[in-house]
Amino acid sequence: MADPSDLLIDRTLVLLRHAKAVPAETHPELPDLERPLADRGRADAGAAGRHLVAQGIEADLVLCSPSKRTRETWRYVAEAGVTAKDVWYDKRVYNADTDGLLDVVREAPAEARTVIVVGHAPGIPWLADELALDGTSPERVELTKKYPTTGLAILHLTCHWADLAADEADLVSYVVPRG
Repeated sequence: MADPSDLLIDRTLVLLRHAKAVPAETHPELPDLERPLADRGRADAGAAGRHLVAQGIEADLVLCSPSKRTRETWRYVAEAGVTAKDVWYDKRVYNADTDGLLDVVREAPAEARTVIVVGHAPGIPWLADELALDGTSPERVELTKKYPTTGLAILHLTCHWADLAADEADLVSYVVPRG
């Protein structure tokens, strides 16, 4: 009998850019890692959570940057009803480029079917662009133009997390929920 982790199963990867944070210029005393969400950011993160619930997204794993704005984004997404079996706060997600984010995602347990990454620009937008196969759908074109705060891409893939590479995923949707 085959090892279940060897079977190719459908997987979902959600790439969520953190919600709107207070501007660095208005709070120069705060280190970048400690900037909290703005009022709009809290509302938008809740809207992102409601969108994910409406899509039936339940996470096996959340990979979240340790910054205050990403942790708060995940908290408001979860308070809107998105469940997660496990949450990892990984400093490598903070200011990661595409390769760095891929390294983190590739470490997801083989049995995880749905992984949500809560991170920052430009890494999250770059990773969505690199992974998505179809370059002509209106949603794909839109995500290459802009990926603002609370932008979220839902990607479908059939490879193992450890094998994830460019052009390995289908873009299911790209939205920018607003509260």
